[in-house]
Amino acid sequence: MMRKSGILRRHHGAETLEEGTFIDLGATEDPNEALAGAKAAVRFAEILRLDDLHAVTKLAYQGDIVLLDYTSIANDPVAVRRMSADLKNVARDVGGDVAGIAKNLLCLTPQGIRVDRQKIRPEL
Repeated sequence: MMRKSGILRRHHGAETLEEGTFIDLGATEDPNEALAGAKAAVRFAEILRLDDLHAVTKLAYQGDIVLLDYTSIANDPVAVRRMSADLKNVARDVGGDVAGIAKNLLCLTPQGIRVDRQKIRPEL
């Protein structure tokens, strides 16, 4: 889903964002052009229903890293368990990994890429 860019205002030579706006960093490039020549990509997918999982898992078979937002089905424990089982099977099939990285966010990786489950914390 493509979002519109926020409104930038110049103030004393510097650009600032108006309150409630944002900058879409991807708006400046063609998505197909950005992926051209890449061996793999990091993809972001939203799972709205369990049927969406098939299209998403194909990306891991193609060698892409997939970040999955499953907020839409998070309140259905049966769907979440089934999704988790399916993703574990895909990770095993491709020789990759699957792990939760935030609330309602999973990472599915292709062959040879593992998810480090330890957070990097700044030293104080």
